[in-house]
Amino acid sequence: MNKRLLGGIESLGLDLQPQQQEKLNELLEQLLKWNQAFNLTAIKDEDEAVKLHLLDSLAIVPHWSFSRTLDVGTGAGFPGLPLAIALPDQEFHLLDSNSKKIRFIRQQIHHLGLTNVTAHHSRVEQHQADGYDCVVSRAFASLSDMVNWTKHLLTPGCKWMAMKGVFDQSEVDAIPQQAVFEDVFELTIPRLDADRCLIKLGRTND
Repeated sequence: MNKRLLGGIESLGLDLQPQQQEKLNELLEQLLKWNQAFNLTAIKDEDEAVKLHLLDSLAIVPHWSFSRTLDVGTGAGFPGLPLAIALPDQEFHLLDSNSKKIRFIRQQIHHLGLTNVTAHHSRVEQHQADGYDCVVSRAFASLSDMVNWTKHLLTPGCKWMAMKGVFDQSEVDAIPQQAVFEDVFELTIPRLDADRCLIKLGRTND
């Protein structure tokens, strides 16, 4: 078991069962293994992968109370896969246009026995599905593009949750009329000296 991962989970104050911790550790090992052959992510170092993929994703767990989340531009499955492991009673849909990354995600769904995750190979503008009550993104697009590209997928009362670096008020000011700014949460990632935040948007009636 990766000690930095365990220490990070503890620092985040998350109450994860040993089985969940093992799945996160196995996900880390599989990511590093697949990355050697398929270049899924630019992060090759194990310690960096712990911080920038796993702990970065897990930092938003305390803010999650949604039944059906769509992770757009999920890449190799972040934050969706760690969220699904930490929150087994919630449903997660992971969407990306990169076929090799979706193959990795589908393999991990099977390998880790995740029954609450579905992978979708599509561009977000072309994705059609029953409504989600949350859309999450991590370094995917501007807030404006995120809203415009996903507004057809969300139910009334839904939320957009955008993981960002430094909070940018001008980006918030530019969001379309279909969305309204609700809150921003500072995120502290163990052993990561960088600004991180989570921006919450609600849907208007427009």
